[in-house]
Amino acid sequence: MVLNYLWILFFLVAFVIALVRLLMGDTEIFKSIMDGVFDSANTGVQISIGLIGLMSLFLGFMNIGEKAGAVNFLSRIVGPFFSKLFPELPKRHPAMGHMMMNFSANLLGLDNAATPFGLKAMESLQELNPQKDTASNSQIMFMVLHASGLTLIPVSIIAMRIIAGSKNPTEIFIPCLIATFVATMVAMSVTALWQKFTRSQWKVIIVVAALGSLFLAGVGYYLRFYLTGQSASTFSKIVSNGLILLIFIVFILGGLWKRINVYDAFIDGAKQGFEVAVKIIPYLVGMLVAISVLRTCGAFDYMIQGLSWVCASLGLDTEFVPAMPTALMKPFSGSGSRALMITAMNQYGPDSFVGRLACVFQGSADTTFYIVALYFGSVGIKKTRYAVPAALLADLAGIITAIFIAYNWPWS
Repeated sequence: MVLNYLWILFFLVAFVIALVRLLMGDTEIFKSIMDGVFDSANTGVQISIGLIGLMSLFLGFMNIGEKAGAVNFLSRIVGPFFSKLFPELPKRHPAMGHMMMNFSANLLGLDNAATPFGLKAMESLQELNPQKDTASNSQIMFMVLHASGLTLIPVSIIAMRIIAGSKNPTEIFIPCLIATFVATMVAMSVTALWQKFTRSQWKVIIVVAALGSLFLAGVGYYLRFYLTGQSASTFSKIVSNGLILLIFIVFILGGLWKRINVYDAFIDGAKQGFEVAVKIIPYLVGMLVAISVLRTCGAFDYMIQGLSWVCASLGLDTEFVPAMPTALMKPFSGSGSRALMITAMNQYGPDSFVGRLACVFQGSADTTFYIVALYFGSVGIKKTRYAVPAALLADLAGIITAIFIAYNWPWS
């Protein structure tokens, strides 16, 4: 229902703005919008087709892991914690293992690996969903946590800062950690409020917040003060990709131990990759087209101008405003926000206030609407309930935290 209203709102707002711009003499506005619509429709299909190989690879190994018992083993480990956040799940349900692998890939900044694991987790959760067209509490909690974008190592952002010529490309590491951690905790807390968590469930959230803060502070301190420049980036890449390769090896060895036909298990799982990729095409096309209409009509530009005017009228500093396009685009398009981040670094410099803040914005959240369309669309869910508002509140928390950090962080 929420997606339905948002989809209609995007088109109506874009049409009104386009009419105003036409009356003001912009005769190319309708052409620009339609060009964007056609490009976005093609992009939606290309993304889905591009996922086929990746989905086949990871779902193939996932099937090996399931038959070898690795996913169930992981479920037993995270069971005590997940049983509080996902009380609807039976003990040691495979979905717990799938979700844990998705969160682990996200922590390491491996978006390509996180997506297949996440889709498999959503499929497992759908098996327990009594209303197949309506998101369950467990599915909403999982989606919101995933959309909050908790990332331990922002490899791609560090790499782009190196390319842009930053003198200290890893200095945004800890700020990104703090911003994305705050966004994740807000996502968890807001969803818990909606789902009316009990006192024992809230205790788990408090413990996670405390332990997570200590862990991230320790890792951040190590990478910030003991590794610098290229060495930190190299370390991140080795750890991130090495762990994924290790998972593959462990699954294969587990399959050999259980005496299953590893290759046949891989093929059976890989076949699902094509089916999932094709199934999500309509959902992605619909969402990307609506976002494109809103973007090409100039709505984002007007929002930035309005924000700048409001801040100036209130006597507030407006130095952060030029970085805001990255923050506003992030919930809609990961590639779009990435392009805006690069633009900010090129225009103002990677080590400028705007350049740094744009990078922290990029690392503080995930592409909410893309994730909603992809994950819920993959299992045919049309009624997302409060999933989108909860995810957007987490995005807002990440934006506010990023701005606060940017103004108070001791940049080198």
